Amino acid sequence: MIRRTAIALFGIWLVGMVPLHAAELQAGVAVVDITPPIGYRMAGYFSERFNTGTHDPLQAKALVLRQGHEQAALVFCDLLGISRQISERARQLAAEKTGIPAANLLIAATHSHTGPLYMGALRQYFHDRAVADKGADPHEKIDYPAVLAAKIAEAIGKAANSARPVVLSAGMARQEGLAFNRRFHMKDGTVQFNPGKLNPNIVRPAGPIDPDVGLLRFRAGDKELALLTVFAMHLDTVGGTEYSADYPFYLERKLRSFLGAEGVSLFGTGTCGDINHIDVSKKDPQKGQLEAGRIGAVLGATVQEALPKLRPQRSPRLAVRRTIVQAPLQKYSTEAIAQARKDMAKIGTRQLPFLKQVEAYKIMSLQMLPSQTLPMEVQVFRLSEDVAIVGLPGEIFVELGLAIKKASPFPVTLVIELCNDAPGYVPTIKAFKEGSYETVNSRVQPGGGEKLVEAAIQLLKELATSQSSSSP
Repeated sequence: MIRRTAIALFGIWLVGMVPLHAAELQAGVAVVDITPPIGYRMAGYFSERFNTGTHDPLQAKALVLRQGHEQAALVFCDLLGISRQISERARQLAAEKTGIPAANLLIAATHSHTGPLYMGALRQYFHDRAVADKGADPHEKIDYPAVLAAKIAEAIGKAANSARPVVLSAGMARQEGLAFNRRFHMKDGTVQFNPGKLNPNIVRPAGPIDPDVGLLRFRAGDKELALLTVFAMHLDTVGGTEYSADYPFYLERKLRSFLGAEGVSLFGTGTCGDINHIDVSKKDPQKGQLEAGRIGAVLGATVQEALPKLRPQRSPRLAVRRTIVQAPLQKYSTEAIAQARKDMAKIGTRQLPFLKQVEAYKIMSLQMLPSQTLPMEVQVFRLSEDVAIVGLPGEIFVELGLAIKKASPFPVTLVIELCNDAPGYVPTIKAFKEGSYETVNSRVQPGGGEKLVEAAIQLLKELATSQSSSSP
């Protein structure tokens, strides 16, 4: 009798430790138009330019995940960046609307250089100048930041309302020939970014690339619900004055026959602070919609070829962890700040060397921050024992993303930059010593990026060993 009781108790203990029927994974997806009015200022460069139309609409694409009592959402916006103030507001609104904890919401920008200029020191300077000259800013007829936060929350709400059981498949493809490290060692001993095509003074690239294409496929029954592609390459191929999502627009067009009428192509930008699409070994121009179309088609073909090889995740285990890294900010003297304030008037002109323009902008950006340290949020989403997503703020150098993936206990680890904040470039300690554009344009002190790597790896290891599982 005692032996039978012990066996029964042992069986109860086993059931409590390992649920016989884990909760199914549910997902919902929604797309909301976030295109600003015609005539709004455009982001991406250091000169003032105004929108003249829309090539393709800018969108916020939300993916909500639910398993048992665990909920999370990821939103991908066709924008240069998302400020912390806007992401916090959008997360608050979405949490109130859906019940998803704000800490479990990731809002990422794809880094399109053909979206609106609605935040930052450069926008503030142009706006203040327009108000001083004209009494009002004719290019900001709506409160776009408020509209944007509301629309992001709307996308999350719609995705949450459409959640249904799904099967997740995941894997990695490899894309060669599209991405290039844009920093180069030169014959004079310096490191330069974008030194020009066929420049005879180029010695070699100053860093690697990340050829991995991370893929998450969500199927609802016999239909494609969503496909997330993560690739590390700058979105700066289009240029001009029309709104455009850049090459992810053409990626979705390439995948449309696979996705069907309702499936959504989501794009997360990998760590590409020092990566772009320019092949300096060839003289051919690489700018405009034709180039964006070429990139989208090539990447789309690689994705399509990889889809049959993705592995279904039979035991999803949704969980989210996050932490805040306090990164010390760069400091400047009162005299340097005063000079930068004067130099803002020379941005976009030939009156000041380019890197001096960049430095002035960066110094004034620092003055808009409330403290001497920058709170940088690191998020990790576990989807299964094999799959995890890491979200980092800022434009992260590729070496940092590669370090996270190398140390990750999850075979499929997707690292996405420009999540929840856009504090500029986050270079490596090595790059800070080398100098050039990205380090001049960085707000954080050397070592900030390495702290993000440490934090991400720690969270990944915690989730890999955590016994928590989403059950009813």
